[in-house]
Amino acid sequence: MILSVSVHEDLHALAVQHAVRRRGREFHVVESDTIGGRQTVSWRSDGAFGSSTVMTADGVRVAPEEADVLWWRRPRADQTVAASAAGAHERSLVNNDCRGALGGILAASFHGEWISTADATDRAADKVYQLVVARDAGFRVPRTLVSQSREEVIAFTREVGRAIVKPVVGARGPSLWTRRIDTPETFPTSSFEVCPATYQEYIEGRHHVRLNCFGDRVYAALIETDELDWRPDLEVPIHPWRVPDSLQRQVTTVLRRLGLRMGVVDLKLTPEGQPVWLEVNPQGQFLFLEPLTGEPLTEHFADFLLSVEEKQDHGI
Repeated sequence: MILSVSVHEDLHALAVQHAVRRRGREFHVVESDTIGGRQTVSWRSDGAFGSSTVMTADGVRVAPEEADVLWWRRPRADQTVAASAAGAHERSLVNNDCRGALGGILAASFHGEWISTADATDRAADKVYQLVVARDAGFRVPRTLVSQSREEVIAFTREVGRAIVKPVVGARGPSLWTRRIDTPETFPTSSFEVCPATYQEYIEGRHHVRLNCFGDRVYAALIETDELDWRPDLEVPIHPWRVPDSLQRQVTTVLRRLGLRMGVVDLKLTPEGQPVWLEVNPQGQFLFLEPLTGEPLTEHFADFLLSVEEKQDHGI
């Protein structure tokens, strides 16, 4: 059995579920945002088999002990039922207790292979930590400053020349696109102090690479645009891209050091063709690239999960 922890009507989880079930294998989705409001989780301390159960999106109660693979996709969502709570304290209670109960039960009761473990996923999502690991693996990384100091940002932009700014983590809701920051001296001190931001040197070039890493397989797309952030416009040229063996080994090294079984990596190629590490999303989006590149990424990901399940079944 394969379990995925995601959110209600997550297209990635549903597409992969369909692909796996079409091959006659068992795949269930546990919705992390609909735990509240129904009898979703149960756990007993006596440890008897089946004493831990979770309710799937299909209304099936399953024991985590029976699963071979757990795809830890979108586990941290707020509860939909919490929106009707009387106040902020009540909403926080519902969200925290639902999130904590699900995570704790799976950590205690699931004994198979994680894609990827909760600890590794959380640690690898730290963009500062990523940069250090990628640099130590031999990647060029952009010169980077994380700061709340107006003076530091002004000095940094003068040092690197063209610079960009982006969130350190970001927030739920509308996407926050990467922006140029040419004249930080025109912004008041309070704009910098309100929260840290990430400032980086601008990497020249118009070739962006999206690497979809599923186990030891890597499927890449080359995105050609002069825009700083390619995400708002997907009508630019996007093609499958052959990953050089040396680059694949380098990326695999980074993911292994981060403890990730999968990851979606963003690189940029300089005009000379040198790959520059930007970031990895431990549970990134890949479905949108299928119609743009013709690469059957859903099937590739299903292959990956089933291969992990098969190794788990055989004790490999």
